[in-house]
Amino acid sequence: MAISYKKLWKLLIDKDMKKKDLQCAAGISAASITKLGKNENVNTEIIEKICIALQCDVSDIMEIVED
Repeated sequence: MAISYKKLWKLLIDKDMKKKDLQCAAGISAASITKLGKNENVNTEIIEKICIALQCDVSDIMEIVED
């Protein structure tokens, strides 16, 4: 089982936002954006900041998928 952030990237497209826009809006580092892009683990604080910035729920930006 692994975490996928495909929902996050689809949401950014729907909101016409770039990764850099998300970084600024959520106040997170470029390294965090890179980790998300690689479906790597990030701190729950990062997830919270993204959800607040995008006004969405955790389930709107990530999901657990089969390996």
